[in-house]
Amino acid sequence: MNFVEGGIGYIMSNSYYFRKIHSLLGVIPVGFFLIEHLLTNYEATKGPEEFLAQINWLNGLPLVLLMEIVGIWLPLLYHAVYGLYVAYQSRNNVSSYGYFRNTMFMLQRVTGVLTFLFIAWHLFETRVQVALGNVAHEELGNTMHEIATNPVIFTLYLVGIISATFHFTNGLWSFLVSWGITIGPRAQRFSTIITMGLFVLMTVMFIMSLTAFTGTEFSVPVEAHTGH
Repeated sequence: MNFVEGGIGYIMSNSYYFRKIHSLLGVIPVGFFLIEHLLTNYEATKGPEEFLAQINWLNGLPLVLLMEIVGIWLPLLYHAVYGLYVAYQSRNNVSSYGYFRNTMFMLQRVTGVLTFLFIAWHLFETRVQVALGNVAHEELGNTMHEIATNPVIFTLYLVGIISATFHFTNGLWSFLVSWGITIGPRAQRFSTIITMGLFVLMTVMFIMSLTAFTGTEFSVPVEAHTGH
């Protein structure tokens, strides 16, 4: 048996535990990261100064880089890589679930791939550019303005936003089932209503945030408004 075959065999024989970790990381802390990102960007609806204040508060946290690496990037990397593996090898289960749930399962796989591509793209345009020194923190609003005012990129961002929020909220439904929190059809139907309601709420807030960046007040750095 070569290394690749042994590696695949090991993954398959321990898939239960890998899936449990994948499911857990999809909610905590990756889900926390998505919600935090939503709340941060939603500050844009209040104006450039409020958005920058939130950015500065986050970057002022102690050991912020270490927290990002350990608490966000490594869990996100595991969730993304193993999620792509699951999306590749999974098949719909028509014997255990009906048409609706199998459709949701299929959408979960598709949005997982789209979300992975979207997050990688978005981070490259923002976080990576800041790390490289190409964009200052106070210029992030201006960067987002350029993104949001481009019709093609705006549309792609909408697709990415909807994919990310659906993948998280529908994944939350699966998490509740796989961890034995929602047992039985009634509980699962109720959790479907709750998670889809959360999907709508998060999507609307993200779109409001993206739309806010189209305002002309974001076309220049905050210092141009404050005179500092």
